[in-house]
Amino acid sequence: MGSTGLDAGDDLDERGVSVREQDRFLPIANISRIMKKALPSNAKIAKDAKETVQECVSEFISFITSEASDKCQREKRKTINGDDLLWAMSTLGFEEYFEPLKLYLHKYREAEKASLARQQGTPEEAEARDDSTRSPAFSQPPFSYQT
Repeated sequence: MGSTGLDAGDDLDERGVSVREQDRFLPIANISRIMKKALPSNAKIAKDAKETVQECVSEFISFITSEASDKCQREKRKTINGDDLLWAMSTLGFEEYFEPLKLYLHKYREAEKASLARQQGTPEEAEARDDSTRSPAFSQPPFSYQT
């Protein structure tokens, strides 16, 4: 370690603050879990494959988020929302993802509204509801994407 206080693999962010490499990436356990869902149960995934996907996914998220952030800054807004991310993906050439993600975002928002409405209801109303209409807010995606 040199006089800068940086370890090997560390970088500086736009403010000059040290950023550890592992803080720039999504957790490898999450990546591994997602990858395993797409494979047969007896399949194995090499460590380097997980790490490569981790880096690629993290870079992709950073790429899209940066474009959405630029849009928000131009519009003098501080919060990036789902619509900003969809716009960024379309702008950056990922148009084929726009419609499915737009539908996903719509269903997510509907699920959130329904959950909020249930939470704000009276205890008597909540008890009277049929269990089949109750679901925790977005415990599972409104639909799943199959490859």
